[in-house]
Amino acid sequence: VKRKPPIDKTEWDGFFDENGHLAKSRDFICVNILERGLHPFVRTEAWKFLTGYYSWQSSQDERLMVDSTRRKNYEALCQMYEKIQPLLENLHRNFIETRNNIAYDIQKLYDKDPLGNVLIDKKRLEKILLLSYVCNTQAEYQQGFHEMVMLFQLMVEHDHETFWLFQFFLQKTHLKGKGAGAVQSLFPWFCLYFQRAFKSFDDVWRLWEVLLTGKPCRNFQVLVAYSMLQMVRKQVLRESTTGDDLLLACNNLIDLDAAELVSAACTVYAELVQKDVSYPDYLSSFPSSSKKPSPVSQAQSMAGVLNFRDTACATFSATNPRGLLCMDFSQFLSH
Repeated sequence: VKRKPPIDKTEWDGFFDENGHLAKSRDFICVNILERGLHPFVRTEAWKFLTGYYSWQSSQDERLMVDSTRRKNYEALCQMYEKIQPLLENLHRNFIETRNNIAYDIQKLYDKDPLGNVLIDKKRLEKILLLSYVCNTQAEYQQGFHEMVMLFQLMVEHDHETFWLFQFFLQKTHLKGKGAGAVQSLFPWFCLYFQRAFKSFDDVWRLWEVLLTGKPCRNFQVLVAYSMLQMVRKQVLRESTTGDDLLLACNNLIDLDAAELVSAACTVYAELVQKDVSYPDYLSSFPSSSKKPSPVSQAQSMAGVLNFRDTACATFSATNPRGLLCMDFSQFLSH
């Protein structure tokens, strides 16, 4: 199926009226992002809506006020951090350890493009990560956070934008649901969001913006991870791979195309909800045309209509080679 072009600046501006209020529904925009993605010139503004930095109901003037407030709050946090830093160094061993870990991770980070041009400011990056660690007690610093913040720094211009987008992103994309702690073996995937497996930064942004839409279901990254598992399924079965070896096999996946992976995960989603269809009338959700709908459109057409809570676990158990996904993932995927 020929891919539709991403949403460009002209189309994005057409989503708003003369006062900057949405002229289209939030669902309409999110479904289009799921299916098509965003042009790079649109991402900076669009991501502020997707993460919650801006309210979807705000006007242009209100967004200017929000941005000013977030800048002032960030500056206040920086001033607070400078005052309490000596206290943290003297009384909190974890702070020293975390600061050293951040410095070590950033030092390894390659900060130049193929032509030798500097991409990021490592000092600014370190400051944002330390401030995030000090201010957010619910999100301990994890290996890979430095790469995530780097991508935000590449997307936006100012440090306060980078800081707040990262905070909102963590809140939006953490696994939610009973038993979330049981998927610790998958944590590297959910932490890095598959960053190192893709062809380019654009592929990473493409996947992340899909996850932020909440379409076609909550915690869609679970199905993305499952789709990646399917890529190494034959190897896993042949070599009786388990545990860390399974993660290593997935980490060896490189140069993935984000659009193709999203489409594969949408296909899995559509199969899950279709297995729970008990009445033929539900099939009317699909286009009646003889042309086969795309996996993304098919998944979206069924989102919110069908309930697959009772069948998700059984489906994963039947197709997963080593029981890694045998727990009830339906609790993570509720509409």
